Order: sequence, then C-alpha cells, then structure tokens
Amino acid sequence: MATRAKPGRNEPAPQPIIVKKVVEAAHDAHHGGAWKIAYADFVTAMMAFFLLLWIIGATDENKKRGLADYFTPTLIEYKQDSAGSDGILGGDSIISADNYPHRATQTGSRAIVVPRDVTGGVREGEAPRTEDHQRFMQLREEILRRIQSDPNLRQLRNHVSFTEDDEGLRIDLMDEADFSMFRVGTDVLLPQARALVAQVASVIQGVPNQVVVRGHTDSLPYSSGQTMNNWMLSTARAESTRAALQSSGVPVTRISRIEGVADREPFVPNDRYDPRNRRISITLAWRSAGAVARPATNGPTAAGPAGPATGNPVVRAH
Repeated sequence: MATRAKPGRNEPAPQPIIVKKVVEAAHDAHHGGAWKIAYADFVTAMMAFFLLLWIIGATDENKKRGLADYFTPTLIEYKQDSAGSDGILGGDSIISADNYPHRATQTGSRAIVVPRDVTGGVREGEAPRTEDHQRFMQLREEILRRIQSDPNLRQLRNHVSFTEDDEGLRIDLMDEADFSMFRVGTDVLLPQARALVAQVASVIQGVPNQVVVRGHTDSLPYSSGQTMNNWMLSTARAESTRAALQSSGVPVTRISRIEGVADREPFVPNDRYDPRNRRISITLAWRSAGAVARPATNGPTAAGPAGPATGNPVVRAH
C-alpha cells in the first residue's frame, strides 16, 4: 500500500478534508380535506336556512297556524295550573282535572287533533260544492248543445253567458241591439226569449240547487210623467221569467227569490247604456252556501251605482 510522502520543509501543512452531509427533515403531513367538510356543512346549513325562509314565505296563515298547533307549543299555557302541574315535580295525574283543548276524559290519553282545513283534508261543505261545480259544467254544455241544435235559437248563442261566482252558476240571458228579450217597456217575454227560457228550465229542473231570478236594465231613463221606472220594470221582468220557468217544469219550491236591481249591476260597467245590461239572470246557488249570499258584483268588474244622467239623455225604449 502506498504511503503519502512527507511534505517538504517549505510546503504548507495539508488542510483537513471536511465532508458535510445534509439530511433534509421530513415535511409535516398534509392537513387533508377537513376544511372542505366544514365548508360543505356550512353551505348545507345555509341552503336549509334559505329553504326554510322560502317555505315560510310561501305558506298561508292557516297552514302556519296548523303547523304551530301540530307541534303544540301552546300547550304550555294549557298545562299551567292543570292536571296536577302544581304537584310534586310538576307531574300530571290521571285523576286530576285538566283544561286541555281536547279533554282526556280521565283516560290518560291527551291527543291533539290537527284541524282538517290546515292538513289537506276535505273542508266542511267542500264536497257538495265540488259536485255542484261538476254539475254546472254539465248543465252549461247541455244548454249550449240544445241552443245549437234548435234552428230557431241558434242565432241566440251569443246572448247567453255563464259565470260561476260566490253565489253559484249565473246564466245571463241578454239583449242586443238587434234582439230584445221583452216587448219594449213591458214585462212580456217575446216568443224567442220564452223558448230560450224554456230550454234553460228543461235543463235545470232536475237539479237540487235553489234558483235566484234577477232582472236588470240599462241606465236609460224614462220620459217624465210615466209611472214606470227601471226598478219596477226589472222586478216585473224577474217575476215574468220566474213564471216562465215554473210553467216549463221548475218547481216553485226551487225558487229562492226574485229581485229587480234596475241598472245597479251592469254587465258592461264601462257603458251603462249598452243593451247587454238589459238582461235576466238565472242563478243556481251553491248547495253548500246554506242561505244564498249576494255576490259583490255581477259584471266583469266592480261598478258603483249609476250616477245622474248628464246632457240630454235618450229617453229609453226598453
């Protein structure tokens, strides 16, 4: 083995060789997706919160009240000083008197019944009204079919209008510029109008709904000195129509009332002199309504009483 030569006298001493070993420390483990889970939980909670706000905003007061009663937060008021609540540990007793909204009758069973009108159940009187609606649609189609099949009445199709409102199904038999239901200024039904009323009577005579007959006029006034006026004329025409219905088979017991309302409920509120305001209304009342209620308006839109005539109005030819 070769040996290192000894350095000469004038040579510098050899420098030591230093070997530096660098050992890199291992990185900390990655902190993973924990923050993603927390963020997802936050987003889910916010979504549920806004969904709750939307549901609250879209729910009417009856359903809110029903939900509140279902979860019985108001029972605290009923349980105070009731059914042994003032006894030891505030516990109930099956022999203690209670003042719950639904009494336990001393059986220990205290059930809260959610009202039917807030849980989607059938409301009281709703089934007959649904049946009436379906019957009204059938009556409408049958009346139109009979008018269309009768050559003498076919041209009167546009003089018949059907409206379903809070009172029931209203059948309006209207005048036009070229057609009048009654002889001018009287309560005498013209032959075509009498035939039209007879067709309506033959269709409605078999249904159980009460009938309201109402006479209407337009706002054209009578000339001075005449004893007749729009109130008397509309009432007389309603009575004439009632008699025609009865003679065509509608039992007198089905007639709930007749009315004359003059020009106070126009069919065309924007034109109080329109001939369509002269009409007879035959209304089949809802069976669930009990006593027949008066509707807010009979025309397409609400209208107040007719104001005084201005200028020189045309004297009526009813």
